[in-house]
Amino acid sequence: MALSLLAVILLLFAMLRVVRLERKSACRTFLAVPFCAAALLEFFDLAALRGLFPYVAWKRLSLGVEALFPALWLLVSLTYARDLAERGLSRSTRLMLASSLALVLVPVLMPEASLYYAPDFPLEQMLFLTDAGYYFYVVMLVLLVVALTNFESTLVNASSEALWRVKLDIVALGSMLAVLVFYYTNALLYRSLNMELVPLRSLVFILASLMIVYSRTHWRGTARVKVSQAVLLKSVVLTVIAGYLLLLGSIGEAMKYFGSLFPRVLALSLGFIAGMLLLLLLLSERAKRELKVLLHKHFYQSKYDYRAQWLSLTERLASFQSGEELLNLVLSAYCDIFGVRGGALYLHQEGCGWFCATGILELEEVKSTIADDNPLVAYLRDRRWVFCSRDNNPEILEANRQWLQELKVSFVIPLFEGDKVTGFIVLGEQVVPDEEYRYEDYDLMKAIARQASVAIQHQRLSQQLTQAKAMEAVGNLATFVVHDLKNLAATVSLVVENAREHLDNPEFQKDMLSSLGNTTKKMHALIGRLRNLGESELLHMRQVDLLALARHSARLVQGRTVTVLGTPEKVLGDEEELQKVLLNLLLNAVEASEPGTPIVAEVGCAESPFLKVSDSGCGMSPLFIRNELFAPFKTTKQTGLGIGLYQCRQIVAAHGGRIEVCSAQGEGTVFTVWFPSPAAGTGQLITKPA
Repeated sequence: MALSLLAVILLLFAMLRVVRLERKSACRTFLAVPFCAAALLEFFDLAALRGLFPYVAWKRLSLGVEALFPALWLLVSLTYARDLAERGLSRSTRLMLASSLALVLVPVLMPEASLYYAPDFPLEQMLFLTDAGYYFYVVMLVLLVVALTNFESTLVNASSEALWRVKLDIVALGSMLAVLVFYYTNALLYRSLNMELVPLRSLVFILASLMIVYSRTHWRGTARVKVSQAVLLKSVVLTVIAGYLLLLGSIGEAMKYFGSLFPRVLALSLGFIAGMLLLLLLLSERAKRELKVLLHKHFYQSKYDYRAQWLSLTERLASFQSGEELLNLVLSAYCDIFGVRGGALYLHQEGCGWFCATGILELEEVKSTIADDNPLVAYLRDRRWVFCSRDNNPEILEANRQWLQELKVSFVIPLFEGDKVTGFIVLGEQVVPDEEYRYEDYDLMKAIARQASVAIQHQRLSQQLTQAKAMEAVGNLATFVVHDLKNLAATVSLVVENAREHLDNPEFQKDMLSSLGNTTKKMHALIGRLRNLGESELLHMRQVDLLALARHSARLVQGRTVTVLGTPEKVLGDEEELQKVLLNLLLNAVEASEPGTPIVAEVGCAESPFLKVSDSGCGMSPLFIRNELFAPFKTTKQTGLGIGLYQCRQIVAAHGGRIEVCSAQGEGTVFTVWFPSPAAGTGQLITKPA
């Protein structure tokens, strides 16, 4: 008794608190109505159980309040914290509310004995339901479950800020509904109202009232939640499943009522058949599409949830791995959003004068092309609008009759890059043939087409950039090869020039044959490296005499005298690669110096072995040394390639050494290659301008 009395007091207090704080908003004031009804129910049941004023039909009054519950809870669940359209509740929602009010006629028109009987009440706190009472509570329970589902939809769709404001209210209201659902479910299960559960109901009502009072004491303002169409669709599916479960319960009730006249095998068969039909219904594309259209038509001003559609589209377009996959993702988005079976994406073929299908989804192979002068293309280009096969366009329909029939075309959406039609998207047969499409559908089709066109253009440019980089890599490789061949050709050219004067000299003939043999050997080595392109190239490390290497390289520079000085110094390295470095430095010195000026190659050791090449040529500026000297493809020579010194630095670095340069314009240049000493580690590359 104490719990019920406390519940009545707190429910009324919560009602007054809500009215006081939200009296300016009719929709939010609706929240107070269920608390008032719950307080009346608690009071009437308490009076009936305690025998207060026995001549008053308290249970009939309780029945009247219970008959009001579905309409009141539905109204609150549809209005609380909801972002309603300007026109208010939809026609179908208002019809459902009006229908739920019809339950009030049951206690008004029917006597209590036709709904339940209670031989020993209140000594035995049980009310046994008749058939009419049973079905009355079935209808009431279904409507209360719908209201509970509405609250769940509001909670799921609430943003983080809105959730912070409404969570206490929704938990309180949901708890009150949940205990009522439990109370009436128990009544249906045992075909009797067990009023021994009233204290449980009172306890939950008390806690819910305290939460409402607390939320109003620590007032957080109000929030508006827009229920997404996806959540509403899920709620409808849950309602269908709940109906299936009620059907199973009805079959079980029929088995108990008819006894042996209702065979168990038949009941189980009906249950399985109903389950299979339900599964087919839920998996049917047409059924889902028709349900979506119905919900959009009666519950929302806008047919589409644009935020959800946009997020879904961007997520799709961000997940492709190839151009073909991108086209399929675009087509699948159109099929899912607009309810069509399959599609094709036509792109313009430059220089051919027609459009062909480059992406196909769930359509038979499309072999036909659309010419540039086709009336359909002219329509898309001039009108910049979506073509619908149902529209009256005799010229287009006549020119493309066979193509439209083969693909069962419903819509054609143009793709633009600026003012140019670069392609179009063809949508196949509608899932729901009689579905009506209007300007809202066409606008969304065009918006998605603009985004798809940008994605396709970016993918094409990315592919072109990849191809350009591949060609650049081939060009860079060719540049390195040409540079090596250029050095070898320079060696041969010097031999040929000197042969005109010294061909009869036996000593020259010997040096010429040796030089040509070495050049041929290097050409073969270069060809071998090209054959093994892409494989790791290892240095063949062994002891190399730098002084002997300098003398041999100097002899390869025909026509110019190179003075070789120093002491024999041995380092660990690849002789062929080091000779390439030294030869490149010597040839650079020759090209930078006037004929007759000295070129010196010096070998020595100062803390570590070094090899120095100096000339008295034109020299270089500090700015050039700092920014361009070792940068690839940077050169001051008219016929140079700009990779010689870059290649030299890479080779020296691979040996653990470094290159230093000292130069002044008009005075000459000194390159010093330092090699690691036996106790030193890997060196670093250093340039030191004069």
